[in-house]
Amino acid sequence: MSNLFEAETKEDAAPRPLPDRLRPKALEDIVGQDHLVGSGGPVRKMADSRRVSSMILWGPPGTGKTTLARILSAHTDLHFEQISAIFSGVADLKKVFESARLRRRNGQGTLLFVDEIHRFNKSQQDAFLPVVEDGTITLIGATTENPSFELNAALLSRCSVFVLKRLDDGALETLLARAESDAGRDLPLEDAAREMLKAMADGDGRYALSLAAQVFEASENSPNELLNADALASLVQRRAPLYDKADEGHYNLISALHKSVRGSDPDAALYWFARMLAGGEDPRFLARRMTRMAVEDIGLADPQALPQCIAAWEAFERMGSPEGDLALAQALVYLASAPKSNAVYKAEKAAKRAARETGSLMPPMHILNAPTKMMKEIGYSEGYKYDHDMPDAFSGQNYFPHEMGRKILYEPVERGFEREIRKRLDYWAKLRRER
Repeated sequence: MSNLFEAETKEDAAPRPLPDRLRPKALEDIVGQDHLVGSGGPVRKMADSRRVSSMILWGPPGTGKTTLARILSAHTDLHFEQISAIFSGVADLKKVFESARLRRRNGQGTLLFVDEIHRFNKSQQDAFLPVVEDGTITLIGATTENPSFELNAALLSRCSVFVLKRLDDGALETLLARAESDAGRDLPLEDAAREMLKAMADGDGRYALSLAAQVFEASENSPNELLNADALASLVQRRAPLYDKADEGHYNLISALHKSVRGSDPDAALYWFARMLAGGEDPRFLARRMTRMAVEDIGLADPQALPQCIAAWEAFERMGSPEGDLALAQALVYLASAPKSNAVYKAEKAAKRAARETGSLMPPMHILNAPTKMMKEIGYSEGYKYDHDMPDAFSGQNYFPHEMGRKILYEPVERGFEREIRKRLDYWAKLRRER
C-alpha cells in the first residue's frame, strides 16, 4: 500500500472501511481543496509555519474537514483532542477545558477539533470564548452549515473561516483511482456507470469511496464482468440530495430558482424546481414563492402571470402531488418565459418611502367628498372635475397633497404589456401639461 495513506496495523481486529484506509496523511494528498492547501493557500501557510490559529472549516460532507484537522495537528506541537458536538455536552466541555488548562500549566497547548460544531447551542458556544481568547485551546471547528447563521458572532470573530468545496469530477476521479490502486484492480464499471457513480456521490469523497467498496465487494466472484448503469443502480441505493428545508440549502436553492426565473431561463428554473421537490420541499411553498415572482419580477409586463400562478396553485390544491406538480411546472415556465418588469415593485417601495417622509399631509380639498353642508362651506370638493365628463375622460387635476407636489413613482418599461401602459401614461402626461 502507498505510504501516502494510513496503513492498517496487525493489531486491527477488523478490516477498516475503504474511506478510512485511504484517508490522506499529508496536505498534498487532499483533493479538491487547492485553494486552501495548495501552494500559497492559507492553510498551507499555517502548516508550513507550524503556527495554527483557531478556525472554522465549513463545507459539505465528505470534503475533508476532519482529515484536514488531523493533518494540521501533525504540524504543531499541540496536544490533539477531538470531540463531536452531537455526543458532547457542557460537562464534557468542562473536562476538556480543565485538561487543556492543566496541560498549558505544564507548557503544552491543546488543539481541539470539534466536529459538527454548529450542533452546540449558544451557551455551549459561549463556553469556548475565554479558552480561545486566552490561548488555552486552539479551536478547529467543522460544520456543514453556514457559520454566519449557526455560530455566535463572538466566536466567529475569534476564528478564521475556511470554505471547503464540494468535490468536482476530477477530485472524485482521483479518489476512485486511489481505490483501484488499493484494490489492485480497476473498478468493474462501464464508462457510463463510472460517471453515474460519481454523480451519485454528489461531491462527497467519503461516499464515493463507500460506493466503490460496494462495487468491489459485489464483483469479487466475477471481477472481469463490467457493470452497466442499471446494474449499478440496483446494487447501491441512491441517497437523497443534500437539502434541509430549514437550513441554508433551502435558501440557496430558492434563490437559484427565483434568479433563474428573473433571468428568463425556464430550463434552469425547472432544474431547481425539481431539485427542491426531490429534497422534500413543500410544493405550496413553491407556489407561494412563484406568485411573488409574478408580481415582483413580471408585474404588468404580462398581467396574466399572476392569474397563471393562482390557477396553478389552485390546481395543485385540488390534485396534490405528483399530478399537481405539473401545474406548478407549467406556471413556472410561463413566468420564466414572460417579459420582465419590476416597475410596480419599485413603485410600491417608492410610494411607501414617500408616505413615511410626508407624514400626515391632507389630500387636496377638491378631491374630498362633502357629505355635509358645513364641509361644503369650508371648501370640500370645490373645483372637482368629474373625469367622465371631460374630453378623453381625463381632467388632469392634481391628486397629491399640495405641500408635496407631484411625484413620478411608477415607471413602466418598454417590454410586454407595460409598453402599452407607457403610451397611455405619456399621453395623459401631455394632456396634463396642456390643461
